[in-house]
Amino acid sequence: MIQKEALMELALQARQNAYTPYSNYRVGAAVLTGDGRLFTGCNIENASYGATICAERTAIFKAVSEGAERIAAIAIAGGLADSEPSDYAFPCGICRQVMKEFGSDELTIYVVRSLTDYQEFTLAELLPHGFGGDSIK
Repeated sequence: MIQKEALMELALQARQNAYTPYSNYRVGAAVLTGDGRLFTGCNIENASYGATICAERTAIFKAVSEGAERIAAIAIAGGLADSEPSDYAFPCGICRQVMKEFGSDELTIYVVRSLTDYQEFTLAELLPHGFGGDSIK
C-alpha cells in the first residue's frame, strides 16, 4: 500500500488546481482505491453555489468513474489560496456520506496541514452511526 506521506503530498499538490474565485479557500484531496490506484481532486466553485463541488467528492467520483468500487484511504489539505494550510480541513457532511458509500467504517482519513502536521481518523470516528446502503436493504 502507498505510504501515507505520498498520499498527503498528492493532496497538498492537488490544492494548486482548485478553482476558488469566491472563497479563495483551496482544498486538495487524494484517494487510494481498494485496488491500489490513486486519484486526486480539488474543489471547484461556481457562481451558483449549489453547483460547487468539494475536493473529496471530485477525487472519489473520478475514481468511481474509472471503475473503482471501494476507497481505502483519503488525504485532505485545505487553506487560503496564497498560503500553506494553517488549519485542518475536515470533510463536510456530504463528503463524509460519499465516503460511507464507497468506503468502510475503517476508511483512513488524513487531514493535512503539512507532511509532518496531520491528523488521522477512521470514517467511523468522523461519521459515527453512519447511514449506508445496508441501512436500506
